[in-house]
Amino acid sequence: MELFNKSGVLLSSVLVMVGSLIACQARDDLVPSAPEVQALAQQLGKHGGAAAERRLREWSDQGSTVASRELGMLYRNDVAKRGDAMRLFEKAARAGDPESAFQLAEMYRTGAVGTIDEADKAWPWYVQAAEHRHARAALTLASLARTGEGAARSEAEVAKWLAAAGHVK
Repeated sequence: MELFNKSGVLLSSVLVMVGSLIACQARDDLVPSAPEVQALAQQLGKHGGAAAERRLREWSDQGSTVASRELGMLYRNDVAKRGDAMRLFEKAARAGDPESAFQLAEMYRTGAVGTIDEADKAWPWYVQAAEHRHARAALTLASLARTGEGAARSEAEVAKWLAAAGHVK
């Protein structure tokens, strides 16, 4: 009887371990929460690492808006990867991420995508970000409307975007 109890405990332990391994493997297929993605991206920014970058790319491919944005942030200052950064920001912005819309607009406005300033392409992305309560986007829109960069000069637009920026907490 004692032998049966020991083998039962052993069998139970093995089954629990197998179940845990299956759960861990299933977890790899899931996109993690935004804070988990941001923590990995922060670690990647400090220490580099092909494995962490590859993981962010996998999550981005699985539809994580935050992973797309964070990978875009990583790539935006690398001249060779700016095109990738633009695509990643646009993907995340189209999924509703205001920070990605803002970063995409910044890249267009500053000419980071090529040799010419494309402020006219920046305007709609700033609008998208500002409409999602992104204060810097709203302030940038007010400034652009004041100077006429990327859109017609309009004091009404200046007032509209300054008011929008003032309502963001």
